[in-house]
Amino acid sequence: MVQDLIRYDILAQEALRGVIRKVLMEVAKAGLPGNHHFFITFLTEAPGVRISSRLKEKYPEQMTIVMQHQFWDLQVTEQLFEVGLSFGDVPERLVVPFSAVRGFYDPSVNFELEFDVATQEPAGDNDSDAEITSIEPMREVNEPAKAVKPKKATGKAVKKPDAKTSGDAAKDDEDAKPSADVVSLDAFRKK
Repeated sequence: MVQDLIRYDILAQEALRGVIRKVLMEVAKAGLPGNHHFFITFLTEAPGVRISSRLKEKYPEQMTIVMQHQFWDLQVTEQLFEVGLSFGDVPERLVVPFSAVRGFYDPSVNFELEFDVATQEPAGDNDSDAEITSIEPMREVNEPAKAVKPKKATGKAVKKPDAKTSGDAAKDDEDAKPSADVVSLDAFRKK
């Protein structure tokens, strides 16, 4: 088997994270256009994530925020975004590196991206390195980033993002979105 020394999988994920960065930069400048809004899922323990201890206790592994009507002070850099959101009528400031993002979903056009996220694991007594980086995918082991193409409604419903999180949280079940085609990068890999 040929070894991928270029690491196209990592390059593709970084390019797709660039889509999120570009979209959030535009929203920071001009606001949300039309009916667009976002569900953004990220690992709360990923390096660089800053959330309050209250939120960290409630969401020890990951959380999904909704950016729709009630968010403020969105700031976007090349590495991260910062945003103000309200959780149970308590305003919070979140700092989220793009490398911590596991999922991005815009239900208005049924567009979704999913990512593998590198996390830091503590080194064991027998490990020679100070830290070990592992990949923790969103759904399946070693599943690459996926882009979901917008598709016209088919009448099939897809599972909505977890409603236990942010400000605008998920809507009623009647707002379930149609399914979409998933394009896996594995289809383009040589086996």
